[in-house]
Amino acid sequence: MEWLCKLRVSRSGGNSLPDVSMLTRPLWILYIITSLAFLLLSSKDVHYSCSMMELTDELQLAFAEGRLSDGLNVQLVAPKTFTNHVEGLKAKLAELKNGLGWLERLDLTNEPAPAQPGTDMVGDEDIHDDFKRELTFYRQAQATVLQGIQQLQKLGVKTKRPEDYFAQMAKSDDHMKMVRQKLLEKQVSMEMSEKAKKMRELRKYGKKVQHEVLQKRQKEKREMMDAVKKYRKGQKDKLDFLDDKGPPNKKQKTGQKQEFHVNKKREFKNQKFGFGGQKKRSKMNTAKSSADMSDFNPSVHQTKHSYKSGGKKSNAKKKGPAKRPGKSKRQNMKSRKR
Repeated sequence: MEWLCKLRVSRSGGNSLPDVSMLTRPLWILYIITSLAFLLLSSKDVHYSCSMMELTDELQLAFAEGRLSDGLNVQLVAPKTFTNHVEGLKAKLAELKNGLGWLERLDLTNEPAPAQPGTDMVGDEDIHDDFKRELTFYRQAQATVLQGIQQLQKLGVKTKRPEDYFAQMAKSDDHMKMVRQKLLEKQVSMEMSEKAKKMRELRKYGKKVQHEVLQKRQKEKREMMDAVKKYRKGQKDKLDFLDDKGPPNKKQKTGQKQEFHVNKKREFKNQKFGFGGQKKRSKMNTAKSSADMSDFNPSVHQTKHSYKSGGKKSNAKKKGPAKRPGKSKRQNMKSRKR
C-alpha cells in the first residue's frame, strides 16, 4: 500500500511514467504489478487508504516528538433538557379532578407504618433488596387500613358484618344453574366411564372364563379318547366313562387313590400270551418257590399200592385210558355205520 501511495503521489505530480532507465528489473516488475492493482481498485478506496496511512504517520511523528498527552481529546456530553409545562399540568389536573366526597373516593396518601424495633427494617431502606421492598409495601398498606378504618368510624360507617348477615351471591341463579348442570354432566360422564371400565373388565373376565371352559372341554375330550383306546385294547371292561361324571364320592378321600381291577378276560390273556416283563426263565424255580410247601398234597403224585391177602403186593398193571384207533380203523368203522 505504501508503494501505491508513492505511485499516486508521483502521478499527481504530473509525471505519467517514471524513468525506466533508473529502475532495476525487480522494481520494474513491481511497477507493473502496482499498475495493474490501480486498474483493479477504485480511486476512492486507494484515496481513503492513503489518507489513513498519512494520518497514522502524522500521529506516530507527534507521539515521537512528545506532543501527545492525556486529556487532549475530551468527549462532550449534550446537556439534558427537562420539560416542565406547568399550565398544561394544571389544566389536566382540573379536568380529572371531581367534587366527590372521601367516602365515594376512599383514597389515602400516607407513609408506611413504623417498623417494629429489633427488625432489619429499622434504618435506611435498600431499594435493591426484594424482601425489604415487599415489607415496605406491606407496611404502607397496613398504615392505609388503620387510617381508613378510623375515618370510616368517624363518618359512622360500619366496618364489621353482623352474625345474621345475608349477602347476595356474587353469581346469579342462572349462572349457578349452568354450573350445577355442568357438574351433573361431569358426574354422569364419570359414571358412564366407570361403567364402561367395568364392562371392559367383565369382558376380559368372560373371555378368560370362556378360554378355561374350552380348555376343560378339550381335556375331557382327550380323556374320553384315551379311555376309548384303553377299552379297545382290553384294559377296561366297563363303559362307565360314557356316563356323565357325577359329584365325587364323599366317603372317598381326595388323597386316596382308587384301586384298579384288571378284567378277568385280560388276566387270562396275560397268563396265556404274557403281558410285559421278561418271558424266558419264567417257569424256573427259585429259592422262594422251592421252599414254598403250601400247595403240597400228599395224596397226589404218589404210587398206589394194592395189597392182596397175605400181605403181598400185586404186580397187575394198571389199565390206562383207551387208545385212539388208527386212521384205517376209523374209516372202516365209518363205512360200517353207513
